[in-house]
Amino acid sequence: VDIDNTIARLERLAVQQDLDFIRVDPRVTRDDRNLLLNIDFALVRGPRIFVERIDIEGNATTLDRVIRRQFTAVEGDPFNPREIREAASRIEALGYFSSANVTPRAGSSPDQVIVDVDVEEQPTGSLGFGATYSTSSGFGLTFNFSERNFLGRGQTLGFDVAAGAGTGTYGFSFREPAFLGRNVAYFFNISYSTTDSANDTSYSTTVGNITTGFEFPLNEFARMGVNTFGRYTDLYSVPTDSSDILQREATRGAEWTMGLGYDLTYRTLRTGLDPDSGVLLRWSQDFAGIAGDVSYVKSELLAVAETKVLNGEVTLRAIVEGGALNSLDGSSDSRIVDRFSLNGKMRGFEYYGLGPRDNAAGNEDALGGNYFAVAKFEAEFPLG
Repeated sequence: VDIDNTIARLERLAVQQDLDFIRVDPRVTRDDRNLLLNIDFALVRGPRIFVERIDIEGNATTLDRVIRRQFTAVEGDPFNPREIREAASRIEALGYFSSANVTPRAGSSPDQVIVDVDVEEQPTGSLGFGATYSTSSGFGLTFNFSERNFLGRGQTLGFDVAAGAGTGTYGFSFREPAFLGRNVAYFFNISYSTTDSANDTSYSTTVGNITTGFEFPLNEFARMGVNTFGRYTDLYSVPTDSSDILQREATRGAEWTMGLGYDLTYRTLRTGLDPDSGVLLRWSQDFAGIAGDVSYVKSELLAVAETKVLNGEVTLRAIVEGGALNSLDGSSDSRIVDRFSLNGKMRGFEYYGLGPRDNAAGNEDALGGNYFAVAKFEAEFPLG
């Protein structure tokens, strides 16, 4: 894998330097005395062959442009066998096709090559219904729909509903991976949730979120996203025996806020290209206070390292994440609807079962935290 990555980087650098038809030939010599293999990378000029055209077959639903944008080469460009193989891996990694074969064949002249792309589509949508029961909130119903290749355009569309006695979560999401034909993704998410005193807390909340923005690559492994968001929050029905902190927050009533955010992601866990090992690093910040009643900066960091051992049968993973919530107006006030909880971040605890509490209060409700840090170490392996 290291040799292949080195060859790919050298050939990519040659293209960036406008050196076409350069091939990297790894030449291995044995060092029997030291029991080593020495590798020399020779730069050689290959034959002058161009891409005549790219023919795509088997895509009954998926539009041709969704497949074509996985190629960095177009008709008339120099033919690079390695780039064609990487394009085939990117097509498979889309998840739209059960098989994807990319093969070159002779063109209309000796210096022309036709690239044939033969794909077989597979279902990309899912529809789910479910029922839940909890001793605290009673019966509930769930519904979700998702489509990863909406109308064959490569767009992602999702809708989900989870409703129970006094609680509800509703969400809609949309993602266009190639906005205006560019290598820029556009996304739009909206969610609305309500909880009451039966949902593991003694108070009730209403939270609505709208987020829209763009995401674009910085290099082969790094991406950046920018977004704007609006948020509605309301904390109410706080019992008199709750913490003074929660009671003060309830007196603020419903509040609106608007803000800007960004995130930086570095990812080498590339499914379909090199899935054996890699890292994921993500740093994000939200700046609330452009308009509305609340102003803060919320920062989060996620680091994941993963590798496969024992012939790929066992996956070892280390996860570290943390966050900080700081006021922008110099005050120390924050709301539980904005603070961090460890729900879904730490296994083995009830909902709101871990975190700061006011032990002097009658019900000792969870308060959430302005800071958090979590470290997890996991091993995944098959049982049969």
